[in-house]
Amino acid sequence: MQPNAKIDAVTASAILPAAAGSATGGDFHDSRASQDAERAARYRLVIEEGPSGLFIYKTMDRVTGEVVKQLPREQVVDLMQTGDYSSGSVINTTA
Repeated sequence: MQPNAKIDAVTASAILPAAAGSATGGDFHDSRASQDAERAARYRLVIEEGPSGLFIYKTMDRVTGEVVKQLPREQVVDLMQTGDYSSGSVINTTA
């Protein structure tokens, strides 16, 4: 940079929100993205430590408190709590 270089001034300009119902801006509250965001905000991820240090991931509904999805499934967690469970022992292939 030269010692006497000319630097142009920077100006700020206001940004106004789009008018409601305008064809160019639209309204976020009526858009599909808004509906998807509201639906996603309804759920939360809960991570718990299960038996033998295994992590259990639960997707819960914030409104009802219901568990929507759980990994690993509840039946697998119940199997893990038995004394004779080991990885790969879910199916007995011996006749």
